[in-house]
Amino acid sequence: MFVVALTGGIGCGKSAATEIFAELGVNIVDVDVISHKLTAIGSPVLNEISAAFGKEVLDEAGALNRRKMRQLIFKDALKRLKLEAILHPAIHTQALQELNFYMTLTHQQVIYQILAIPLLTENSRYQDIISRVLVIDCDEDLQIKRTMQRSKLSDSEVRNIISNQISRENRLKLADDVIENNENLDKLRKKIELIHKKYINTCIVTK
Repeated sequence: MFVVALTGGIGCGKSAATEIFAELGVNIVDVDVISHKLTAIGSPVLNEISAAFGKEVLDEAGALNRRKMRQLIFKDALKRLKLEAILHPAIHTQALQELNFYMTLTHQQVIYQILAIPLLTENSRYQDIISRVLVIDCDEDLQIKRTMQRSKLSDSEVRNIISNQISRENRLKLADDVIENNENLDKLRKKIELIHKKYINTCIVTK
């Protein structure tokens, strides 16, 4: 199984990148999507989170209040570890199931797959299945601007999130490939099309 781990800091364009890869026919397993599914209203995982942190982390509809949860774990490292102990094993299990499922489809030629995982460096569970690490990167000022526009967060909230992630410098050190996303969507698409061809050629050679 040839798996490319796609990662990057908040606001760097990971979602846009995965959409382009999907348009090129690459299967995407996105841990953020999995996390949202696993924490849907009434799910066992959400019930476990509620039991661990109290009803205060739920909104009026009974859904996970992600902003409230984020504020809690950023202020308290022990609470962050508690949440990770609940979420990470469940997400890992589901991600492996999805990756393996697409590998077994006889009617679909799976050359390589993308595992979109923002906190790759903070989670060692996936190291044994990853063939390459692709980092989507951009300047910090642009990173902050994009996140504020997309998520309606304040400048201080975005900077707090960035400070709680691995540094840009250390993330780039771990990359096998880097795509700089400081320009527009068309430029990003062209860069992804080039690296897509590279991955296909790599997979053919290694088979």
